[in-house]
Amino acid sequence: MLVCFEKREALTLSNQDRPMTFNVCFQKNIDLDEPAFWFVFHKDNILTVLDGEATKPMQIRGNHIASVSPENALHVGVLNGVNCYAVSDDTGQSVNIPNTAWVPLRQSLGRFDEEMFLMYGRARQLLTWVENNRFCGRCGNPMSLKQDERCLVCSACGNISFPRISPAVIVAVEKDGKLLLARSQRFHSKMYSVLAGFVEPGESLEDCVRREIKEEVGIDVDDIRYFKSQPWPFPDSLMVGFTARYAGGEILVDSREIDDAGWFSPDAFPMLPGKISIARALIDHFAEKMTRGDRLSLPPL
Repeated sequence: MLVCFEKREALTLSNQDRPMTFNVCFQKNIDLDEPAFWFVFHKDNILTVLDGEATKPMQIRGNHIASVSPENALHVGVLNGVNCYAVSDDTGQSVNIPNTAWVPLRQSLGRFDEEMFLMYGRARQLLTWVENNRFCGRCGNPMSLKQDERCLVCSACGNISFPRISPAVIVAVEKDGKLLLARSQRFHSKMYSVLAGFVEPGESLEDCVRREIKEEVGIDVDDIRYFKSQPWPFPDSLMVGFTARYAGGEILVDSREIDDAGWFSPDAFPMLPGKISIARALIDHFAEKMTRGDRLSLPPL
């Protein structure tokens, strides 16, 4: 059974000559004799076809990939009428296919465009969900995919697990023509970014914005406005972007998550996140606004 939930029109891939369409679909059965797009992962590394400095998805028959077995593969969707499948290589990147290379999904965002990143990310997120829910959290018995719906069902007690999505807010805070940027203790470089944090149970997105900014840098914000959202499969976040304005207080970093924070004008920005991230989209939106000298206003919440 093939169930299509959503159609995304005209995905233009930077390494293709024609527009492409991706349907978010589900089917349980997988035919390894069928030519299909295969997203093969080892942890967060994906096996892709080389196309100069760029990459493109690997179209191959599943039975030509040594580590693939039907019970371990997942259906991801349909790209230009061709099924897309995902599978983990648990043998340690031992798959050897000519003209392919293992590419780290998070560190190589410049080697594929945003739409390919979203498809690869969807595949990685679904694999993580299944890997983390092989056994029932209620009774400990095995879980298996339901025939007609993307969920896992316990063979004993009937407990159901849907793909996990963890909402988080990410916020660009403005003050007097400058943007609040911070350096997280998790960053391996001297990169700075806008602040972000996970939503607590029972908390609205707007309240999460206020709390996270207050907890991490000690200031208050107002004029909170929705920007856009982005799936972020490390491992299962949905980043919800906002802009906000400084409303009071002095910067006092929490020293647990944040090493440093400050107000930066566009001509003095430090090292920033990559272009494909919503963090960079928020920063670029602010810089464009300053360059144009207008508000590029978003609707208030």
